[in-house]
Amino acid sequence: MTEPALKAVGLTKRYGRHLALSDCTLDIPAGRVVGLVGPNGAGKTTLLQLAAGMLLPTAGSIEVLGGKPATGSEQLAKVGFVAQDTPTYANLSVAEHLRFGASTNPRWDQATAQERVAQIGLNPQQKAGKLSGGQRAQLALTLAIAKQPELLILDEPVASLDPMARREFLKGLMSFTAEHKASVIMSSHLVSDLERVCDYLIVLVASQIRVAGDVDDLLAGHFRLVGLRTDLADLPPGVQVIEESHVERQSTLIVRADVPLDGPFAVEQLSLEDLVLAYMAQATSRVAEEAVR
Repeated sequence: MTEPALKAVGLTKRYGRHLALSDCTLDIPAGRVVGLVGPNGAGKTTLLQLAAGMLLPTAGSIEVLGGKPATGSEQLAKVGFVAQDTPTYANLSVAEHLRFGASTNPRWDQATAQERVAQIGLNPQQKAGKLSGGQRAQLALTLAIAKQPELLILDEPVASLDPMARREFLKGLMSFTAEHKASVIMSSHLVSDLERVCDYLIVLVASQIRVAGDVDDLLAGHFRLVGLRTDLADLPPGVQVIEESHVERQSTLIVRADVPLDGPFAVEQLSLEDLVLAYMAQATSRVAEEAVR
């Protein structure tokens, strides 16, 4: 049986009084491209750094590819990580980055690294500090891919890139996943980008997992209902209201339903962005209500 890409049970991380991640439970199958989405401060970077072994949990447990993160060289070799600022060494050339990668990674694929550098048009002698933001992001992705990881973790890798650079970065990512069947977890604010490449979704808001699952299954089980103003108590069992808005005579509901939706409603399918925003709005509203109490 294939080990999950990531398994967390009750995963919690505190910084003093600040709760960065709270009681998160996940079981992400291997071989998926996972989109991790949520507002700033939600805990996305904390979750990814725990998965990469850069942080230790305060409570709960996390396993990556069947082992504890960053415990030994074999486990470290399985995971590639690209941070939000796509870190490179300003004074090293592109070629020197590749030599450094080869000397520090036992699975290093020099041919792949050189091929990618040529494909994206990087000058091997160019210092990283002289590259554009898109070029540095591509160099960081090249280093992560040439490591040949079983899991690639990307923390907002395209946040500062222009649309063309984002597209080229995502093309490289899709080529890697298609060829190597690796698992990917990528956080981003840009749902349109995630929609292009991801088949699994996690929505993280206010330090908690709000929904997680296969993108197709989530879209098939969520709907927008529009109709005459409705008392939520009149909805059938098996219908969970995620977001609601009402005017004098009309109700608009975002729901998760595992039963047929009969009644005086127009039923509409949701886009991935609709689904994400509904869960973010629900969580934000609950946090605000708890703060008032």
